[in-house]
Amino acid sequence: MYRSGWASKDSGQHRVLAIDITRTCFEWALRHSCLSDTAARLGKDEARRLMNASPVRVQWDPERDLHFDPLDHRSIQIGLSGNAVDHYLDDWITKITDVTGLAHEISAAVQRQDLDAAQSLLPPERPYPLPSDVAAQVEADQREDR
Repeated sequence: MYRSGWASKDSGQHRVLAIDITRTCFEWALRHSCLSDTAARLGKDEARRLMNASPVRVQWDPERDLHFDPLDHRSIQIGLSGNAVDHYLDDWITKITDVTGLAHEISAAVQRQDLDAAQSLLPPERPYPLPSDVAAQVEADQREDR
């Protein structure tokens, strides 16, 4: 939510939607992904081959607290292309919830420095347990100290 400026950054980011998908679909996406820094880690030809074969891109971004200060963990960002987009639109989505009002409530609490209230409005976050093959697929640049 904060990446969109709590739904107020610009006209293209004035809504925040919570999209529910199944665990099976999420793990399919990760199994068919390549890391966004593939070109830096592999040779140019191998990177091109892998990226062309992978309809999903994964990158790890620094996570931030309510003051936008960096935290000690990263959050996954996932980009879809090709047949992954079709799967997402046609098969994966089980629920869509407009949480724009919640984003505005959290923003208002942060602005009045009531961080306890803001934190209480956020959904709980916990590490997502992955099968070992999926974890190996996406964890390479998460370990890097960037």
